Amino acid sequence: MAVKITGIGIISALGLGVTIHEEALKSDRHGLRPSAFLRTTHKVPVGEVPYDLCELKELLKIPQYRTLSRTALLGIIAASEAIRDSHLDVSRSKIGIISGTSVGGMDLTSLFYKDFIDDPAKGSISMVAGHDCFDSTQQIAKYLGLIGYSTTISTACSSAANAIMTGCRMIEAKLLDYVLVGGSDALSLFTLNGFKSLMILDEELCRPFDCHRKGLNLGEGAAFLVLEREGLRSHQGYGYVVGWGNANDAYHQTASSENGDGAYLAMTKALIKADLGSEKPDYINAHGTGTPNNDSSEIKAMERIWGDQVPLFSSTKSFTGHTLGAAGAIEALFSVLSLKNNLIWPTLRYESADINVGSRPVTELISQCNLKKVMSNSFGFGGNCTSLIFSTNK
Repeated sequence: MAVKITGIGIISALGLGVTIHEEALKSDRHGLRPSAFLRTTHKVPVGEVPYDLCELKELLKIPQYRTLSRTALLGIIAASEAIRDSHLDVSRSKIGIISGTSVGGMDLTSLFYKDFIDDPAKGSISMVAGHDCFDSTQQIAKYLGLIGYSTTISTACSSAANAIMTGCRMIEAKLLDYVLVGGSDALSLFTLNGFKSLMILDEELCRPFDCHRKGLNLGEGAAFLVLEREGLRSHQGYGYVVGWGNANDAYHQTASSENGDGAYLAMTKALIKADLGSEKPDYINAHGTGTPNNDSSEIKAMERIWGDQVPLFSSTKSFTGHTLGAAGAIEALFSVLSLKNNLIWPTLRYESADINVGSRPVTELISQCNLKKVMSNSFGFGGNCTSLIFSTNK
């Protein structure tokens, strides 16, 4: 059964809205800079959305006295754009929402904790109310008036990709006619300190796949897609989700297996689902975090499938930073934009080849490439790996 994409919406360090993101990707404009809003002593670049909490509420016309997490606010903005773009009447549609996140409301919880430790009289319990991952999904649904099925997926950095996969499976099973899928994650002290303790943050701008890469830049943002069963409306849309696969390499809590077992299995499953046979996607939006382990593991997995004929690939995390649970949706949306514009996005700041692998990423914008199928990879802590395939045709 064909799963059609009829609406998209996004917010990230590159700005607000699909058009701004298209322009940034075409012009090699990244959004990585020192944090303006986090109270941290770590001097590292991050992909921070250029709006504070008050400004996000103003954009949504939400009263300032309401306590909503940054994750929820970013999700509402992206999801609202996707619904508008799809021209979908949510009050008349059999529609659900599936959202992915890893941070949940920890941006507020970490502030509460610091204040509470300093002085128990200062801590506001309202800042803890949105801590759990489902709260952001619930807030998005309430804002948009979605009263149908809703659930949240939290599988680390593959969360939003798994939300998209789950939405496709529910449409395929005829459990839903329409489903809003994606993810949202905000920068927080918890995640920044956690990744710092793992020693995988780059103190400079990240360099995915480069021989001298040192780590990732954390980011934040949200993206959502409206999926629907083919034949329900005449809306033209952006193409189709035709393949998906999920696997776990069961290797390590935070590292990928050296040979990319989970990535290999996830990509293979997606290729089988898409019925590609001996064909290959025209382009792969790679997970490409910039850590030594992830990047070499991902390339080795691709080379296990295609040998020395690996499809063109790049990492758009060099633009946005690693947006954790939202990454799968943001990069799925970038993959859809590749199909729409017949463009392959570059990997920024790649200079030196990694001698441990044979394949090299795309480093300059490629245009007029007649794309038909694009793969998007998302790999999470715990070895949870997901690959999605988007196509111009059913």
